[in-house]
Amino acid sequence: MLRQRLLSAAILVPVVVAIFLLGRPFIDGFLVVVAALAAWETFALLRRARYRAFPLYGTLLAAALVVAGAVVPAVWPAGSAGAAGPVLVAVPAVGILLAGAAALWVPDPRDGFAAWIGTSFGAVYVGLLAFAPLLMAIAPPLDSGALLGALGPGRGWLLVLIAAVWSYDSFAYAFGRAFGRRRFLQHVSPSKTYAGLAGGLAGAVVVAALVLAGLGRSPLEGIPVGLLVGLCAQAGDLAESMLKRAADAKDSGRLIPGHGGMLDRVDSFLFAAPVLAAYVALAPR
Repeated sequence: MLRQRLLSAAILVPVVVAIFLLGRPFIDGFLVVVAALAAWETFALLRRARYRAFPLYGTLLAAALVVAGAVVPAVWPAGSAGAAGPVLVAVPAVGILLAGAAALWVPDPRDGFAAWIGTSFGAVYVGLLAFAPLLMAIAPPLDSGALLGALGPGRGWLLVLIAAVWSYDSFAYAFGRAFGRRRFLQHVSPSKTYAGLAGGLAGAVVVAALVLAGLGRSPLEGIPVGLLVGLCAQAGDLAESMLKRAADAKDSGRLIPGHGGMLDRVDSFLFAAPVLAAYVALAPR
């Protein structure tokens, strides 16, 4: 298992780094593919948990949400037409309404209603990944002398998200194995410990502070950013664990040997990306 994990990481990490360095639209296209794969796995889990849904439509809707998150801010930038916000709200709203219309054709209204709810949940759940390209679109300008200024504000803040989530996961795993005794929410995920939570948050704060300093921001900003992203990353991981428990599944899929499915790799980002995007939108420039 460890050998598989290391081999998969050795292949995937350079690919992700290359896409990140190439910038948009490569990042946007990659996120759309990731969303489609994660959504398909989500609907497979829902099916195993005996929840009805329209998997193909739900997968397309999840991917469409990420496309909207990438395209709409570019078409209607802030301060011009002012239509970006309403359009971004309209995309999931119309998608959910169309799912409801499709559910009307199911012979049993109870099954139709369940399919409507299941489809809407699966699509919007994975569609939260749309906040990653939105984060890049709303990122404030960087100081001219920033160490990581060559990345630009969009990729700079995306790096904050990635680094904080990955550091939380890594430090939580290490501290949990070394010092973990007291566990929490064992009915959802039996391996989560308070020591892992504390270590993960500390790691996320330190790494976020370092990246933010490189972007020309105050390293003290790493405290709220690291705490917010770390807590949301943990919540996202637990939310997927709850879905897998309901489906009696260990992993969301077998796409990545040793790592499970795509949803297993992005579950933390689904909750962390919206919160960091909100922070960037509201934080002082």
